[in-house]
Amino acid sequence: MKIAVLRERAEGETRVAATPETVTKFATLGASVSIEAGAGEGARIPDAAFAAAGATIVPSAAEALAGAAIVLGVRRPRLAELAGVAPGALVIGIMDPYGNEADVAAIGRSGAVAVAMEFMPRITRAQVMDVLSSQANLAGYQAVIDAAAAFDRAMPMMMTAAGTVRPAKVFVMGAGVAGLQAIATAKRLGAVVSANDVRPAAKEQVESLGGKFIAVEDEEFKQAETAGGYAKQMSAAYQQKQAELTAAHIAKQDIVITTALIPGRPAPRLITRAMVESMQPGSVIIDLAAERGGNCELTVPGSVVEVGGVTIVGHRNVPGRLATSASQLYARNLLAFVETLIDKKAKALAINWDDELVKATVLTRDGLVVHPNIKVDPAPAGTAA
Repeated sequence: MKIAVLRERAEGETRVAATPETVTKFATLGASVSIEAGAGEGARIPDAAFAAAGATIVPSAAEALAGAAIVLGVRRPRLAELAGVAPGALVIGIMDPYGNEADVAAIGRSGAVAVAMEFMPRITRAQVMDVLSSQANLAGYQAVIDAAAAFDRAMPMMMTAAGTVRPAKVFVMGAGVAGLQAIATAKRLGAVVSANDVRPAAKEQVESLGGKFIAVEDEEFKQAETAGGYAKQMSAAYQQKQAELTAAHIAKQDIVITTALIPGRPAPRLITRAMVESMQPGSVIIDLAAERGGNCELTVPGSVVEVGGVTIVGHRNVPGRLATSASQLYARNLLAFVETLIDKKAKALAINWDDELVKATVLTRDGLVVHPNIKVDPAPAGTAA
């Protein structure tokens, strides 16, 4: 049983889908690991470290893929990168299928089984496989570090002989995994922290970390969470009420961190131009939703801009700014999932296609898109499959 790890080719992607630790553990499961040369460079993991752990380093993606039953990656690979992939091979990674349905279908037509780790169900046995949580946790931490770097004042209160320096005021919009980590990190740095979220359960979580909760707590708010723990799309009326409540609050903040994302949709707009203009010069906005268009109206994805003295940070791939740590956690997520696909006695791949984890994450099989949430227009008559 061979596992292939490819070098990431997406612009700005620094993470890698395996580490020396997971290579060693794959070997105990009976797998050989073939890694494309340079795959770990962005995460500061040299080829020599992989080789010392037992991996075979090969010069090209094609050589890594040859005969592989499992292909591990971070981003969805382009079809050209999968040239020569074995029929039925599992291609496991963050597939980002919404809006990219045609690319997913193309992977299916190659014969590969595309597996989307971000579709992992939020159930107890899958917690260790939850790539969204592992990466969002780091993104929330990095958001505060980026904010502190862009903010030209101290974060904590300082009482000195020359006088008192007031603490920074940090407002976190969205109290999911990233938001809660941002709250905790900002508190550790000494800031006065407040936060909001549309999910009722978030109030207790925010307050347990020492933050002040800001939200319109009406009936819609009480019903604003899916069974899977995700935030629902809120009505325009609720969004208007929430905007009115938060507008005055934002005007008093030094740092605002936005984290609001809804699976399969553009990022909701939470901060308007008027809100940005109400903030004091030197204030900072960190938009963790920049890759999906941004929660702030003035965010420029992939850039840091200044508007009226307010710095707006719109980095893409924030977990990739902590590539070593992000790769360690992501690789462990993959290892935990792959372990469920292997017969440990036979040391061979033994996929239970009826397993709830498999059914939730498999996008393509036998040349077709099989996931119910991914809709692909049928090819015109006469088009080659």
